[in-house]
Amino acid sequence: MNTIQRLTVNAMAACMLLGLAGCAGMSTQDKNTAIGAGVGAVGGSVMTGGSAAGTVGGAAVGGVIGHEISK
Repeated sequence: MNTIQRLTVNAMAACMLLGLAGCAGMSTQDKNTAIGAGVGAVGGSVMTGGSAAGTVGGAAVGGVIGHEISK
């Protein structure tokens, strides 16, 4: 692995750890909303061939579903 790849992997790992630390104080409903938005974004992107509108739409729909499931 060259230096640029190693720096990229380290930066991604640091961002992931900081992102997970931000979830420590979330309620169950907040976590489900975030998970739903993430899954919806991936699903929307896959279904529309990587379209930005599909990704954003999927995130919005997934977030709403995740929010409502935990009620």
